[in-house]
Amino acid sequence: MNATPPLTVDVVSDVMCPWCFIGKRRLETALRSVPQLNVDVRWHPFQLDATLPKSGKDRQQYLDDKFGGKENADAVYSRIKETGAEEGINFAFDKIKLSPNTLDSHRLILWSRSDNVQSDVVERLFKAYFLDGEDLTKAATLVRISEEAGMQSDLVEQLLETETDLDKTEAQITRASESGISGVPCFIIDGRFVLAGAEKPETIAAALQHAEETRTDPEAEQSG
Repeated sequence: MNATPPLTVDVVSDVMCPWCFIGKRRLETALRSVPQLNVDVRWHPFQLDATLPKSGKDRQQYLDDKFGGKENADAVYSRIKETGAEEGINFAFDKIKLSPNTLDSHRLILWSRSDNVQSDVVERLFKAYFLDGEDLTKAATLVRISEEAGMQSDLVEQLLETETDLDKTEAQITRASESGISGVPCFIIDGRFVLAGAEKPETIAAALQHAEETRTDPEAEQSG
């Protein structure tokens, strides 16, 4: 008899999205509340702004262009900062000097899955950007994060110098948009249920429970 495969949670996210960091915290809280469930969390790429150059863009200029000025941007990020604090995230937006193109970060997340350290790498990328204001366009930053997560950092360094999996990453981002995902985070549970946005932990937990309770039993189907 085959063991029941884990319940999958596919998270579509961008590492420069503060709500995605909040969503990660809320997902983790939800998972702790349903310890009886066997859940496999998988991270997938999205880009809030695919037009950003590979070297990134001055943060203040990016905010001015996106929100029409510092006052509007401050109002938006003030709310995010308050919500983050509720989830134990001390956003340090003032430390961020560059809005990054996140394709290389997404390549690193893709590679980290084979080492089973995806969530750890995602966490380290969020912290590097939102808490320490680090430049995620720099290969050295990504290589260090890979090393801290236990990956083969020398291999990561070599791969980042190439276009390995760049097409694959861009194709995944395109598929996410074509599937109707226009904002992140987006949680796809068991390939059947979609939660759009950084939902409260209890909402995520309820969706996980519902997905588990309504899973199809392959053996029952075969015997029916």
